[in-house]
Amino acid sequence: MSIYLPMLTKLAIGLVALIIQINVMGKGNLAPTNALDQVQNYVLGGIIGAVNYSDTITVFQFTIVLIIWTMLVMTFKFLKEHNRYVKLLIDGQPKVVIERGKVNIKNVLSSGLSANDLMFKLRAQSVYDLSQVKRAVLEINGQLTVILAGEENMKYPIIFDGQINMDVLDIIDRDDSWLTDIVQNQGYDSINDIFVGEYIDGKVRLTPYESK
Repeated sequence: MSIYLPMLTKLAIGLVALIIQINVMGKGNLAPTNALDQVQNYVLGGIIGAVNYSDTITVFQFTIVLIIWTMLVMTFKFLKEHNRYVKLLIDGQPKVVIERGKVNIKNVLSSGLSANDLMFKLRAQSVYDLSQVKRAVLEINGQLTVILAGEENMKYPIIFDGQINMDVLDIIDRDDSWLTDIVQNQGYDSINDIFVGEYIDGKVRLTPYESK
């Protein structure tokens, strides 16, 4: 029994660490939508799996590794949520791959997609004719958002987590000064006060962190 005790102890500690990460840092890694959540799952699984069967690594060392990894993930999540450039570095940004029926080959190739991959993603959404596509955006999680001709509403926010979605501003031909004025006219101090802002039918609908 004493042979298996360190293994069982490490397994229990790993399970506790996993539960703590899920509850403290949110449920995002249960259904990953960005690179950091995916990496968190892979690395944590690798640490628990590899170290658990290693006799040379003690329970104390295993615990220290888990603590360090948890602190690193928490630090990156904090920086990502409070700095647009860090978020861009970690998650990247959505890329327009089709604009008014024309494929942006540069964006498609830089995203690691082939022509077959792109057409497969379109067929999965019952789109078989490129000329029907007003705009197709490859999201940061690899999913394709398709806006067909005749559809006007954006499928993603103009503000998220207190940060401006510059890609949407470029699409609607506006700048950050225009958006800041709208936020202030609706009674908020700055973009940082907004949890999510939607651009629908030419109007900006804001949801603040705290209700006024």
